[in-house]
Order: sequence, then C-alpha cells, then structure tokens
Amino acid sequence: MLESLEAALYPIVVNINTYLSSYILVFLLIGVGLFYSIRTRFVQVRCFGEGMRKVFGNLTLRGGKQEHGMSSFQALATAIAAQVGTGNIVGGSGAILAGGPGAIFWMWVIAFFGMATIYAEATLAIETRQKDPDGSYRGGPVYYITTAFKGGFGKFLAGFFAVAIILALGFMGCMVQSNSIGSTFQTAFGVPSWIVGIVLVVICGFIFVGGVQRLASVTEKIVPVMAAIFLGGALVVLVMRAKYIPDTIAMIFQYAFQPQAIIGGGFGYALKEAISQGAKRGLFSNEAGMGSTPHAHAQANVTDPHDQAVVAMVSVFIDTFVVLTLNALVVISTLYTEGGPLANGYTGAVTETLSKTNLAQTAFGVVFGAEAGAMFVAVCLFFFAFSTVLSWNLFGKINAVYLFGKKAVPVYSVIALVFIFLGTVMSNDLVWELTDMFNNLMVIPNAIALFALSNIVVRVADRKKAAGKKE
Repeated sequence: MLESLEAALYPIVVNINTYLSSYILVFLLIGVGLFYSIRTRFVQVRCFGEGMRKVFGNLTLRGGKQEHGMSSFQALATAIAAQVGTGNIVGGSGAILAGGPGAIFWMWVIAFFGMATIYAEATLAIETRQKDPDGSYRGGPVYYITTAFKGGFGKFLAGFFAVAIILALGFMGCMVQSNSIGSTFQTAFGVPSWIVGIVLVVICGFIFVGGVQRLASVTEKIVPVMAAIFLGGALVVLVMRAKYIPDTIAMIFQYAFQPQAIIGGGFGYALKEAISQGAKRGLFSNEAGMGSTPHAHAQANVTDPHDQAVVAMVSVFIDTFVVLTLNALVVISTLYTEGGPLANGYTGAVTETLSKTNLAQTAFGVVFGAEAGAMFVAVCLFFFAFSTVLSWNLFGKINAVYLFGKKAVPVYSVIALVFIFLGTVMSNDLVWELTDMFNNLMVIPNAIALFALSNIVVRVADRKKAAGKKE
C-alpha cells in the first residue's frame, strides 16, 4: 500500500518541481534580484567593500555568549552554514554535467543579482523582527510577510511559508543532509551509517537544547574551519593542475555562450540548459530569495539594518564565488581538460560511471588518489551537511514557534532528531523530491513580500548613503 502510494506520488511531485524550478522560480528570483539591484542602485557593488570590512575587519571565532541573539559574525556564520551544504558539491557538479562548464558563468550572474536580494531580506528581517521579554529575537519572512499584507491574506501567506519551511528544512531537509553524511562516511571510512546516525543525533540534540547561543557558538567556529579545509584541499589540486587553469577559465566563458559544443544538441536547447542549470543550482545554493537565511540575520545584535544587510551580501559571495567556484574549477581542470574523461562531454560509457554524486570525489581523486579523494570529500561533506542541519533546524524552530508558540519547541526538536537519524539509515527518492517541492513553494510568498516592501529597503539603503556623504 505504502509503496504503491509512493510510486503514484513520485512522478507528480517531480513534475511539480520541474515546472516550478524551470519556469516560475527562476524568473521570479531573477526578477527580484534585478528589481533590487536597480532600486538600490546596485548596492552589491556600492557597499561590497563595506560588507567585507565588517566581516573580516574584526574577525573572531570567539564572539562570546551574547545576552540575547547573536553577534553580527555569528549571524553570518549561521547563514553561511545554511547556504554551504551538499548542494555546493553535489548541486554544482550536477549543473556542470547537465549544462556544461558554462553553467558556472550563469551561476556567477545569478549570485551577483542575488546579493541585492539577500540585502533586502536581511534588512526586512531586522526591521520587522520582534523582541521577546527575555531579550531574544524572533524574525524572518513570516514577520515581514504579515507587515506587507495585513489581515487574513497576510496570515495565510505567512502560515503557508511557515509550514513549507518546517517541512522543507526543519524535517525532510535535515534528513537529506544526514543521508549525505551517512552514505559518504560509510563509503569512505567503512563506518556503518546507523552508527553515524546515533552520533549525529547525540551531538545535534546537545546543541539544540542549548538554544540560539549554543548554536551560534558552534557555527562561528565550524564555518571558518570547514571553509579552510575545503579551500586548502581545492587550492592544492589547482596548484597541481596549474597548467590547465587557463583552459579551465576559458571553457567557463566559451561554453556559457557555445554550450552545444560540450553538451550536444542544438544551440537553442544547449543554451537554455546551460542558463537554467546555472540559475537553478546557483539560486538554491546561495538561497538568496528563498527566505531561509533572514532567520539568522534577524538574530544579529545590530541597531541599523544596513549594517547586517551588507554582511549578508558577503555570505552569497563566499557561497558562490568562493566555495562553489573552487569546486567547479577542481572538477573542470581535472575532468574536462585534455585527457580527462569528460573532455568530449558527458557522453558514452562515462555516463555509467560518473554522476553528480561522485563527480567531486573523482575530481579530487585525480590528484589525491581515489581513496584519499573520497575521504577528503567525505570530511568536507560532513562539515557542510552538519552545519546546514544546525542552521535549518533553527529556521524551522522559529516558524514552529510562530505557528504554535514556544510550547511546540520540545516536540519539534524530537521530530527533527528522528528525521536526522532516519536520513542516515534510509534513502527515499520521494523524500528528496518532496524536500525540493516545499523548498520551491516557500519562495513564492517570500518573493511576493519582497516586492511589496521594497520602499522600506530602499529607505534604509538611501539613509545609509546619505549618512556616508555627511561624514
């Protein structure tokens, strides 16, 4: 009975996801990014240096326990923890396979506009957040959605968003992430996935019980460490493949506009595939416009929304222009250059051995050796997926409190831990597709509210610009 229900539901959910991601969401999210880029006079360019100075000017991995909320860097680290997940390795690899190396160029374009979108999200999250009697903050799309739309319509949109994000990130999304951890550790180190599941549940349960402060303390340490490990490994590969770097860069730009030369098919089809793969994977890697990371930025102990909004832009830059790009350069320089198995495209027998799930391992294995390459990617995926689980749990919890009050937190946390464990011992294609579907659906009410509240964002950006001129 259950198997037949899954078999019937699976193609329906896949079709919904294909329609949403290929048509509605790509245009909706690109539209939001373009809209805010123009309305803020390209804040992502004007204020990029300011954001970098705020992040790296007083960087510390020991922000200390805050009386309430998080420090600005802790909020950024929590946002990056959510953004930099398995999608950066698996999703980026999938985009290259389906759209060719040129898909990376379109990821860059999308991320550029996404920086303006996330500026708006962080601004609105802080402008509309609510402060509890104990000094803690509650903020995110549900609060700016109900600010944009009063009455029943606003409550419906906010409730729709809250349910979608609890299911997409808090429950099923964490299951997907833990599945990646369990499977890669079992493959690379031979550790049974159920043991990995128990360890994950214990660690996550300890962090969840500690609330926002404990989570912030963990993410501010784990995010720089995981970034350093991945960047270090990627740079080693790129140094060893240095003579192929010019060809790698050239391929990204050449195949952005001539993708049919590498992925086959007619020019129109190939170009559509390159752009859509770059757009879809880019948008859902950096999460700009999805409504997830505003929950983290709303926790920041800042008085001016602009100060955290420019920091938020840096998270998109790090996610796409640093982490995802380095992974792409490793893959292209090892597998697509002269003599590589994909030098002539993703065709023939290679399609039976290489897929988005093992592409990165294969690429790093070219330099590190197959076994060491698999282990390195497994360690990186552990950090990426584990940190994502922590942040996504927080985002879901904030929305559970919005819907049911604080009494729902213990029940929510127990259900989340069950999903985390189940993810390590079972894999279900329907769960993956349902996660994507609810992920897609939560974008719609968030984007509607972003369009509706643009005047608030522009006022904040202009106020800061005017203050800068006076100084």
